[in-house]
Amino acid sequence: MEYPALDSLAVDAIVAEGLEKRYGDVQALAGVSFRVRDGEFFGLLGPNGAGKSTTTRVLVTLTRPDAGRAAVAGHDVVREPERVRRSIGYVAQASGVDREATGRENLTLQGRVHGLRGRALRERVDELLSVFGLSAAADRVVRGYSGGMKRRLDVALGLVHRPQVLFLDEPTTGLDPEARTVMWDELERLAKVERLTILLTTHYLEEADRLTDRLAIVSRGRVVVEGTAEELKRDLRGDAVSVELADGRGEAAHAAVTALGSVLEAAVDGRILRARVVNGGAAVPGILAALEAAGVPVESVTLARPSLDDVYLHHTGHDFRSDDEAGLRA
Repeated sequence: MEYPALDSLAVDAIVAEGLEKRYGDVQALAGVSFRVRDGEFFGLLGPNGAGKSTTTRVLVTLTRPDAGRAAVAGHDVVREPERVRRSIGYVAQASGVDREATGRENLTLQGRVHGLRGRALRERVDELLSVFGLSAAADRVVRGYSGGMKRRLDVALGLVHRPQVLFLDEPTTGLDPEARTVMWDELERLAKVERLTILLTTHYLEEADRLTDRLAIVSRGRVVVEGTAEELKRDLRGDAVSVELADGRGEAAHAAVTALGSVLEAAVDGRILRARVVNGGAAVPGILAALEAAGVPVESVTLARPSLDDVYLHHTGHDFRSDDEAGLRA
């Protein structure tokens, strides 16, 4: 994909062109390119180890790219790092809160670092405590906060100085499902209230589907496809079929299913066979018959419309969850 010169992209809050980064023998980024419009909630979706966090670190000036170039809020990340830093808020994967201070003290200190003083600082701190549901706990020491409360405080810290662009690097990793849902609600409200550009990195398919205006799917250091979640799913013809195999004969199951004309693509992950078919209702009986003829017993079968998991499979040839687990082990 080709983009205009960086200087001509004033309407874009973030521009990345051909970013490359290597750590020893590991090629973390292999030509990452995308752009984020002003005011957009944009997602970088990919499994662990795909290059999402490295991309973010380049964009927030914590590391320099080996090749390529990028701009944030109209400023080149290599030539103008100080201007970039003044324009952004950054919430890293690891919490940055002071556990021995109160929530209010954390926010007040962050505001002073950014030059806020007096009434303006007090009002901003009170506003953020309210927005993130922390007012009742404002004067409690943070070590007594739940994991979800600490993470919401992390996001509030990134917003004290009213940045133009907010980077959220895996903000819900490690949270339990209930706390994650609360965070999603907060982020949706934040996007409306603050009216700023947000770049979210995540390996949660549902998170990207629910929160983002547009997203780029990242795999092995590259952007493989970009668009809205609905566009990407709609571009996949047909339905998604998931078959739970009774034993580990995945290769035999894959061979039997891919021989069928109604199957567009298929992949096996352990005991789960996933296939994309032209017409689910008509294809399922044929799939079950083919597996029976191949001597592959079936535990269950489900039929659904395409998901972002199917989009990832289609564009990479890999199962998302398998790549995610492999990235954790790497």
